[in-house]
Amino acid sequence: MFYYFDPTYTLVLIGAVICMIASANVKSTYKRFAQMRSMTGMTGAQVAERLLRNAGIHDVSVGHVAGELSDHYNPAKKVVNLSDSVYSSSSVAAIGVAAHECGHAIQHAKGYAPLKFRTWFVPVANFGSKLAWPLILIGLFINAESSQFMIDAGIVLFSFAVIFQLITLPVEFNASSRALVLLEQQGILSEQELPYTKKVLKAAAYTYVASAAAAILQLLRIIMLFGGRRRND
Repeated sequence: MFYYFDPTYTLVLIGAVICMIASANVKSTYKRFAQMRSMTGMTGAQVAERLLRNAGIHDVSVGHVAGELSDHYNPAKKVVNLSDSVYSSSSVAAIGVAAHECGHAIQHAKGYAPLKFRTWFVPVANFGSKLAWPLILIGLFINAESSQFMIDAGIVLFSFAVIFQLITLPVEFNASSRALVLLEQQGILSEQELPYTKKVLKAAAYTYVASAAAAILQLLRIIMLFGGRRRND
């Protein structure tokens, strides 16, 4: 028995491989520099507290969350959440991650425009993600003049998720840049240690680039499969 192979599925496979490589890279890079204790001996939690207070931010707390590299800043609750491998660790890797999340808190406090736009765009992206495929599938199975319109509407809605991935990139890059500057200015990391932390943050940034690339490839596949389908029938 022979099975039809959709050549456009190659785009999905490429996206998946890119994401796996990026994920493996950030984990191996973090693990490598998690063995390198910083000269100051400050933990990720202590660094976060110091950076926030020195930035004049007193309404953001530092919390502890379970998981590996599950660190994130919660703007709604104003909490910098640090994972198990970061909160109590004094490694140059942990300090970099903690500073990165503080970078997001500082963005929030200063009204950084890309972050504000990304926050506003979240419900739009979620709405598009939920309705995109149902609309495309309905358009494929109904025999009506409006079917292509529904398919095209689904493609547009899916593109919202892609746009969100692209909006995320400058937000993440800026948070890392802020982190490195602050760590150097406040003497938390030495001139010799900063390059190691930079490698960790760069590896983390690549995961966002990979996600954006995978989303673009997925959108391209959908357009190739369904865009103008009825007009070509």
